[in-house]
Amino acid sequence: MTIRFILNGEDMEINAEANQRLIGILREHFGLISSKSGCLNGNCGFCSVIFNGAVSPSCLIPAFRLQGSEIITLEGFSQQDEYQDIAAGFARIGVESCGYCDAGKILAAELLLEQNLQPSKEEFTAAFQGIRCRCTDAENLYQGILAAGFVRRRRIYGRT
Repeated sequence: MTIRFILNGEDMEINAEANQRLIGILREHFGLISSKSGCLNGNCGFCSVIFNGAVSPSCLIPAFRLQGSEIITLEGFSQQDEYQDIAAGFARIGVESCGYCDAGKILAAELLLEQNLQPSKEEFTAAFQGIRCRCTDAENLYQGILAAGFVRRRRIYGRT
């Protein structure tokens, strides 16, 4: 089947089987490898993408659902100023990066910061449900997000 969708801001068209999973399409058709195979049942967050505005496990998204959708991968997001805010905030706190959970934790951080540049612990916990990060403890990750919010406020408003 022919599928048209937006990937990292660009119109795309591919031929794929209806039940082929997005993670395979990203890796095989486009060479985008930030989404990693983990549990393959949507519980680890290693394969996360932003799918129509929500952090979603690409291992659970069949090709037929891609028609007319918008997908942002970590590769696409890393080209934006907002990524640099998160990278700077994480570096300031010392948030570790193993490479497997990066897509989940960075994309979830972005959607959380879009809603609130100073999220509460409860908002953080809700945003990161389904993202398994074994390289950084939850408190460091939360502090990294707060630091990223500080960096973003400074970039946008010139003050904190």
